[in-house]
Amino acid sequence: MSLTPDNLFGIHTQALALWQRRSEVLASNLANADTPGYLARDVDFRKALAAAGGTSGSLPMQTDASGQIGGATAPSDAPLAYRVPSQPSMDGNTVDEQVEQADFAANGVHYQASLSFITAQIRMLRDAITGGQA
Repeated sequence: MSLTPDNLFGIHTQALALWQRRSEVLASNLANADTPGYLARDVDFRKALAAAGGTSGSLPMQTDASGQIGGATAPSDAPLAYRVPSQPSMDGNTVDEQVEQADFAANGVHYQASLSFITAQIRMLRDAITGGQA
């Protein structure tokens, strides 16, 4: 059995990339909070992770060309959806700063949780390799 990031860290490698992508999208929304006509976007994490193969328990392998093995759909290609505004604005901007800030903070917590899991797995492997010796 070979150890690859996909079977070593489970779905957390894909999730980490999705949390990163969502962080970029939310930051873009916040940066354009005062731009007239700007439409807020967001990543639907569940749909994007399902598209990456995360719901089946194993990540599917796809071949790009004969003799090559590629990974699942890249999370950075996750489709963006327009956010439905809770209250309309006069200038057509759909960014609600409080909602975006709350989502950005929650996204940071999720990102950190996935990163902590991966770090713990690496620490466990290092301890197994070195026999617990520092």
